[in-house]
Amino acid sequence: MSNAFEAFIPIVAIIFTFGIPGVIIFWAIQSKHRERMKLIEKGLTPEEVRDYFRDAEKKPRNPYSTLKWGILFLFLGIGFFLANILEYTLEVGEDFMPALLLFFGGAAFIVYYLIIKSKQNGSSDKPAVTTQDKTE
Repeated sequence: MSNAFEAFIPIVAIIFTFGIPGVIIFWAIQSKHRERMKLIEKGLTPEEVRDYFRDAEKKPRNPYSTLKWGILFLFLGIGFFLANILEYTLEVGEDFMPALLLFFGGAAFIVYYLIIKSKQNGSSDKPAVTTQDKTE
């Protein structure tokens, strides 16, 4: 009985390895096609549809996203390191590690927020240069 199940393991692995990504790619292409067809049915010309999607692809990017991920991974590494140290020195249970990782992850986002807030306040504190015509 176990030999029959063992024979299906490679078949299932191949199906999941190639089948699921194939279904996801097909679904993405199909939904994109459906969306474009709906826009064309509403009376937009192909040029307008092309311009619509070209503008949608040019989303404004966060210039500080690398900073966010760097701070997050730094704090998660610190949390992981401290959790391991506490686990071996104070003999704290393994359940302590996820709590410490979540704590340091949250702290990383708070530090990121404070850094971005200070950068935005620093750039808005500069007086704007205005020119006014004095006709007195």
